[in-house]
Amino acid sequence: MVTTPEQLRASLDAIAVLEPGFAAALARVGYPAPRMREPGYETLLRTIVGQQVSVAAAAAVWRKLGQELGEGCAPGELLARDYDALRACGLSRQKQGYARSLAELVTSGGLDLHALPQDDEEAIALLTRVKGIGRWSAEIYLLFAEGRPDVWPAGDLAVQIEVGRMLGLPERPSERETRALADRWRPHRGAAAIMAWHHYNTEVI
Repeated sequence: MVTTPEQLRASLDAIAVLEPGFAAALARVGYPAPRMREPGYETLLRTIVGQQVSVAAAAAVWRKLGQELGEGCAPGELLARDYDALRACGLSRQKQGYARSLAELVTSGGLDLHALPQDDEEAIALLTRVKGIGRWSAEIYLLFAEGRPDVWPAGDLAVQIEVGRMLGLPERPSERETRALADRWRPHRGAAAIMAWHHYNTEVI
């Protein structure tokens, strides 16, 4: 798990033994702090709200949704609202479709976010049943809401950039290359991703 500073530090130290570039990066910028979020519907809905908009814009939409639906934006409340009510909160037609997909799966029991499979790939397959939740969003959820230690979002641009920088590569590695480079870091790849974002100095969720 990567839910505590001690766990994160231990995982990064294990990678640093294998990769001098990681050790040098840790010396430059220090250890990142854990970035845990509460597991469950609300965090996944926040992920949908935050897609392709700034942090400030996502916060504004979430605030309006909370005023309209109540704290936590319960799935039943969301499903009870029409298009215009959710549009007034800042949700586009497309994002409304995504939010309704999540709410419907949760209320029907088709997706239990508190009992996802322990196998990461099986959990990703379940999460991506939600419209608008692709592999990246599912990986981010598993990493930050559940603290899974070996989730590796190799398709993330910042992760690719910083892996390339920390390892001293001449150019940014592709997703396939980023996945291959990290293979020997198992079972600590989640910590490596958190370190990459820390090195890039960006908030993810």
